[in-house]
Parts: sequence; C-alpha cells; structure tokens
Amino acid sequence: MRKPIVAGNWKMNKTVAEAQALVADIKRDLAECSGVDVVVCPPFTALAAVSEAITGSQLDLGAQNMHWEGSGAYTGEIAPPMLRELFCHYVILGHSERREYAGETDAIVNKKLKAALAANLRPIVCVGEQLADRDAGRTEAVVEQQLRGSLANCSAREWTDVVVAYEPVWAIGTGRTATPDQAQEVHAFIRSVIRDLADDSIAQTVRIQYGGSMKPANAAELISQPDIDGGLIGGAALDAASFVAIVQAAL
Repeated sequence: MRKPIVAGNWKMNKTVAEAQALVADIKRDLAECSGVDVVVCPPFTALAAVSEAITGSQLDLGAQNMHWEGSGAYTGEIAPPMLRELFCHYVILGHSERREYAGETDAIVNKKLKAALAANLRPIVCVGEQLADRDAGRTEAVVEQQLRGSLANCSAREWTDVVVAYEPVWAIGTGRTATPDQAQEVHAFIRSVIRDLADDSIAQTVRIQYGGSMKPANAAELISQPDIDGGLIGGAALDAASFVAIVQAAL
C-alpha cells in the first residue's frame, strides 16, 4: 500500500506572520494524523519560520523550487544545502508555472532532480498537458515526454524518494478539474511509463499526486481512484480548514 501524500503549494502567498498563523492552525487540526504524509511548501521567505513552527509535529516542510548547483554566482537562486539546513524534506520541481514563466525544460528539471536526490531532498516532479494538448488528443504524448526527460537516469534507490504530481495545466487555478476517470486514466498511464523507465515493483511503489483545483468537495472521489495517491494543493492550501479537509479525505 502506498501511503497518501498531500502537499500544499502556497505559491507566492503569505508573509512570515501569515504563514505562521496558517501552519499553526494546520498543525493543531492534524495533530493526530499519521496515515497521510502532509507537506507544507511556503515561499522561501517563510521557510525558516514555518520550519520552526512545525518542529515536533507530523508535518513535513517543502520548498517550491531550487537550483541544481550547491553554490555559486546565481543571483536570486536557492541551493539544495540551504533547504536542507532549514530541515526541508521535499522540493517541488518542474511546476507548470516554472516551465511557463521561467522557461524550465525537462532537461533543467532533470538536473534539479538529481541535485535534490543527492542532497537527500525528496523531489515532487510535476507533469501535465495544456488544454490545447488535451483537445488535440496529445495528453499521453506530452506527459510521457515530460516524464522521460524529467526523470531520466534514476537509480532504483533514487526512485524510492521520487513523487510525481500530475497537474493538467488547464485545471490549475481555473476551477476546472479533471473528472476522477480522466485523472485516473492519466495516473495509470504515468505508472505505466515509470514501469518502462524502471520496473514493475518501482512503478507500484512511486506515489503519484493529482494537482489541479483539488478541493474538499472533490478530494475524496479523486483520491479514491486506484492510482491517485494524494494531492498537490494550490488555492485550497491557503485556507487551513480546506487543506485539513483534503488531508482527512486522503485518510
């Protein structure tokens, strides 16, 4: 059985004070939760404060991005050791907004993936198609290309730390959500690609999240699908009650 994982991607939201207040409510309401891995991913400016706030709790800390180098002349970037120093356990890589606005390619995501794994960070690698791709029947082709490029050259040991997040770009922040059947179909396809990249035992172990307007009203039906192992939550992660409800649905 794969343990569900629900991660909150706060994106460019929450000051330090707001982040502390939000995570305090989440921590309180999920104090007894042990059946789901719960990750909060605040902006870089709030990582230290949130790290301190969740010490001793069941919550894990994640970052929203990182550079592939350990140090150097990369103004504005954050290195893997800097995240580990703040007790980050996870890092989101290749989110569609990074691909669109920062020009990240599959090759760049793969470099970050390898750097994260080398730094003992667990990467949450995002893949997903645009609306035009889905309408043209190219969902599987696009997702497979992203998977093969982003997850290239993973060893069997490294696969155990990888999480994949399927985020149909047309459903991110739009209020539109893939139906449970649509989401399950792509999740099963992703698992088949992982099987080809690695083997069947690894494919059955890797956790695949759904992201794309998941909220309390649809979380249980989505997560109940056989190949959906949790959610990468955007807007609903900014409200403690909504985020907690999604975690409870994953139980």
